[in-house]
Amino acid sequence: MLPQYSHQSHRPPPSSNVGAMPTPPITARKRKRQQFTVTYSEVQEVDSSGKVREVIVIDDTPPPSTVSPATTHTAMYSASYQPPVYSAPIRTRARAAAEAQALSASTSSTAALTAPAPKKRKRDPADDVGTVAKKTVTNGQLANAIASNKAYPSGSGVIPQDASKAPEPCDDKEGHYIIVPDDMIYRRYRTVRLLGQGTFGKVVEAVDTETNKRVAIKIIRAIPKYRDASKIEVRVLQKLKERDPLNRHKCIHLLTWFDHRNHICLVSELLGMCVYDFLKENDFAPFPRHHIQSFARQLLGSVAFLHELHLIHTDLKPENILLVNNEYQVVQVPTSSKRGAPTRNKRILHSTDIRLIDFGSATFEEEYHSSVVSTRHYRAPEIILGLGWSYPCDAFSLGCILVEFYTGVALFQTHDNLEHLAMMEQVMGKMPERFARSGARAKPEYFKEGSKLDWPKPKATRQSKKEVRACRSLQEIIPATDTINRQFLDLVKKLLTFDPAQRITVKEALNHPYFSLQIPNEY
Repeated sequence: MLPQYSHQSHRPPPSSNVGAMPTPPITARKRKRQQFTVTYSEVQEVDSSGKVREVIVIDDTPPPSTVSPATTHTAMYSASYQPPVYSAPIRTRARAAAEAQALSASTSSTAALTAPAPKKRKRDPADDVGTVAKKTVTNGQLANAIASNKAYPSGSGVIPQDASKAPEPCDDKEGHYIIVPDDMIYRRYRTVRLLGQGTFGKVVEAVDTETNKRVAIKIIRAIPKYRDASKIEVRVLQKLKERDPLNRHKCIHLLTWFDHRNHICLVSELLGMCVYDFLKENDFAPFPRHHIQSFARQLLGSVAFLHELHLIHTDLKPENILLVNNEYQVVQVPTSSKRGAPTRNKRILHSTDIRLIDFGSATFEEEYHSSVVSTRHYRAPEIILGLGWSYPCDAFSLGCILVEFYTGVALFQTHDNLEHLAMMEQVMGKMPERFARSGARAKPEYFKEGSKLDWPKPKATRQSKKEVRACRSLQEIIPATDTINRQFLDLVKKLLTFDPAQRITVKEALNHPYFSLQIPNEY
């Protein structure tokens, strides 16, 4: 691997004592028909200066904590699901905490004995529902709270008439802020509904009482490492807004941020649903080719802007791309190319305007690089092989996303590193010899003599081998039937290149002949 991608500080020295503390697997979201396992782990890494750093390794983003199964919000600022209907009695934070404790107590005994459900890329209900709050209140306190409805000095929540008693709990046992409707945050923002939940916190829709406009607020967990990470995200978002005040580069704009009851809160404009949600609600139907071109131009422009600022996003995926407007028309399209084939409904967006979000994992090129980044399905091969990473890992993720827009489903649906690499060879062709040799030195367990990928291993399951064999090459996925497909295929091939030193940059990709084509409107 070339020196510019080695980043010696990315991996701890051989002599360092690095402790890895994996957390239990989390129920994952689903992709159509495919199964995989998702895990999160907290790892301690030692950088070149000997400083121990806590790094959160996310193999995939967690599911949202919402009532609607059609809602997925892993980062922030999406508003795609319908809110639950709330009725009397008033559901205060204390009541929410008490209900959560009761639900947790009733399910905790069976949860330990029940095997996890099959995990797919479509989304499952969140696992944070029913968590226990730090403190509970008595029935008398709750009655007083409902009757008095007095505000905290900070403008948040309600307190009993007896001010000498402890305030109602605002967090669950995981450090997530307990969301209730009509709660006042920072004396200014009135909550409307929960939009979603992820590893780092929750996202709510709220009304700014000063402007009467609706906004999205990302409320970070009240845990030091998440608070520290959120401050880095704030720094990134502030720099993006400072360098692009008119938002020509389609990145989410931070309106303001503040610290509310030990929770860092990031306020943003309220946008539409994420692109993944639209795909899912459209039965994973691919986007029209002229829409793909529009998405590709915007995404490459956004990421090129980040790279100019020496930032690497590291977590590009459809879930982190929001539509500005959800409106669509419904058209009838045939289910196959056969004459007289039955038709089905397909949603066609009125506008392809998008925003790139979730800069919680964004990394400045000159700063510390965690050893593992990116959500599994969009992770570049150099990351899997521990060869260090830089700007090219974003280009690889964009290649995966564009193929997903063309087919409707994720390109690499796997949960295992070796299987993932085997799928890459099926799709992209064999690894170049130089890159394979570098990989074999870093991860000898994945290779055999001659620097060839050691697949399948004797322990590989029949299902795993079947899924790898089922992967089609890029030429089969994107048949070169016309000029549009030929140019699109060429662009995707250059983005999905094994060796990051040979991979096209996002700035070069913007000048690809594909973007000079006039693609007619089609369904």
